[in-house]
Amino acid sequence: MSIEALIFDVDGTLADTEEIHRQAFNAAFQEARLWWNWSAHQYAGLLATSGGKERIAAYVDSLAESEAARRELKARIPALHAAKTRIFTGLIAGGRAPLRPGVARLVREAHAAGLKLAIASTTSPANVEALIERSLGEGALRWFSVIAAGDQVAVKKPAPDIYHLALAVLGLPPAACVAFEDSGKGLAAAKAAGLFTVVTPTFWTQTDDLAAADLLLPSLGDPEAPLDPGAAAAIGAPYLGLAELERLVAARAAQPAS
Repeated sequence: MSIEALIFDVDGTLADTEEIHRQAFNAAFQEARLWWNWSAHQYAGLLATSGGKERIAAYVDSLAESEAARRELKARIPALHAAKTRIFTGLIAGGRAPLRPGVARLVREAHAAGLKLAIASTTSPANVEALIERSLGEGALRWFSVIAAGDQVAVKKPAPDIYHLALAVLGLPPAACVAFEDSGKGLAAAKAAGLFTVVTPTFWTQTDDLAAADLLLPSLGDPEAPLDPGAAAAIGAPYLGLAELERLVAARAAQPAS
């Protein structure tokens, strides 16, 4: 079966946005007159929890506060997250998070070839829209048949729910789609949904368990930023294009089931 759609995670996959998220969280906390300030090391640990609101809640649970105080703080989470999203989208609009190598090229190649494009992410829809419009240009958001993001499903990654939603809206079986992820949680979600999954880890996810990836690359590569020799040899090209992807997916499908 030929590839009919590419489904992308956002944070870490389209762009290495986690540092921008961390800065936006801290700015929102400051606006709210909270003493919280998440260091890079601390935020890396908090990324084990999917979703911004859930991440704040997990942090509140870790505080040495009374149960009543934690309930009061959790009641502020929607407002804190809304402020964080406003700050984050402003930073993205200012060009603070360029797309990772190969992403714009592959998205444009897929769009030109008539493939469907989709997003399957735990981040807020506003964050997705800001990043795509800033990085791919006005009108690029319309290239995506599905923006499955934020709180559209009850259970976030590593559960496969967001991918099941994207596939249902696309009206395609998993065998006709390829997922792109950067983390262990995202990989687990995509594989549980039955998808061939390409993983390009970042600083924030490089220690995750990524052994189940169908294809593990440092990035997608570009003519001006080719893959290192080892990665290029693995795909038979200096960067990942649709032709290489079709060949790799077909080879995996031809392997006998274990």
